[in-house]
Amino acid sequence: MSGTGTGTPRTARRLEFGVRLHELPLLVGLVLLWMMLWQEVSLLSVVSGFVVAIVVMRVFYLPPVVLAGRFNPWFALCYLGYFVWHLALASWQVAWLAVRPGPPPRTSIIGVRLRTRSDFILTMVGLTISLIPGSLVAEVDRFASTLYLHVMNTPSQREITAMRREVIRIERLLVRTLGSREEIGRLR
Repeated sequence: MSGTGTGTPRTARRLEFGVRLHELPLLVGLVLLWMMLWQEVSLLSVVSGFVVAIVVMRVFYLPPVVLAGRFNPWFALCYLGYFVWHLALASWQVAWLAVRPGPPPRTSIIGVRLRTRSDFILTMVGLTISLIPGSLVAEVDRFASTLYLHVMNTPSQREITAMRREVIRIERLLVRTLGSREEIGRLR
């Protein structure tokens, strides 16, 4: 058989070098990043950014992010309020720990297993925790949906348990904001 049909390896190879519709935001973002790095907006920087972006997208393949396709504005506001409040509160707590007299605060590495299987929500929970002062994501086990956190000021098991509850609360808010109906059902 000749290699002219639509199901041939040659056609499949050719499709692999093209840009798929779901990859357009990544392509545009990489071209913009390229132009910012060169601090120049010109035809050459756009064309070279496009070439570099295509090469990067093919060499460093990222699986597509699967979104549930739903958004709940009420829980988005709840999440945003929670984040801003805890950002301010934790900033004051960390500032106090830095200037208070006495020994340095105890720290811990804790693991928190999430109920979601969504890579996007797992990433958002990790980013939220890392942006709130006093905690940082040290490791992510994507397949077990577990975040390992480095947490400040954990002198007893009570503070460790409280931190685990905070992570679960963030996950709950994000799942109710962006999660699928199946993920919302798992929260119950």
